[in-house]
Amino acid sequence: MQAGPDALADYEMLELVLFNAIPRVDVKPLAKMLIARFGDYAGVLAAPPDRLREAGLKDRAVQEIKIVEASATRLARNSVIEKPVLSSWSALMAYCKARMGRLEHEEFHLLFLDRKNRLIADEAQGRGTVDHVPVYPREVVKRALALNATAIILVHNHPSGDPTPSRADIEMTRLIVESAKPLGITVHDHIIIGRENDASFRALGLL
Repeated sequence: MQAGPDALADYEMLELVLFNAIPRVDVKPLAKMLIARFGDYAGVLAAPPDRLREAGLKDRAVQEIKIVEASATRLARNSVIEKPVLSSWSALMAYCKARMGRLEHEEFHLLFLDRKNRLIADEAQGRGTVDHVPVYPREVVKRALALNATAIILVHNHPSGDPTPSRADIEMTRLIVESAKPLGITVHDHIIIGRENDASFRALGLL
């Protein structure tokens, strides 16, 4: 409480979470095993429930971990919702990383912005496999119109960890831009989230 979150190692943070779900048991070995299995504290929090159960956790412990993950994501989201995202880019990236950086499957999200470039909604447009997620430009534009959004930021993750845009990513982005432009909807960027690094289409000159 005095020194803040950085005072504890990853496994110690996880111990505190597990202690609430598994009382009267030394959970340090379990915490260290989970860190080793999933890479780090964030990796444990983001692990799918089935993978956590495969590692030996019961439902109550899985629920505690997913509550902490949801709390972290909501905290990051609240730092950007209804705020001008183009002037709060670092907060937006932190939110995207918290939400998608550790997923084991691809997800495609749409960040809908109003006329002042404030974030009004973040919606998952599609969920796919480890290296592909289907996206339909017509549905993207249809949803933007329904929300009265005037701009969109496209975001998806690469579970492989490498955020380099694929040829399919580039083509899909081009189709969305072409579909949105005649209706007055701007595509500000397409961000690809990797495990350590990220890629921006605008920064790469692809948009």
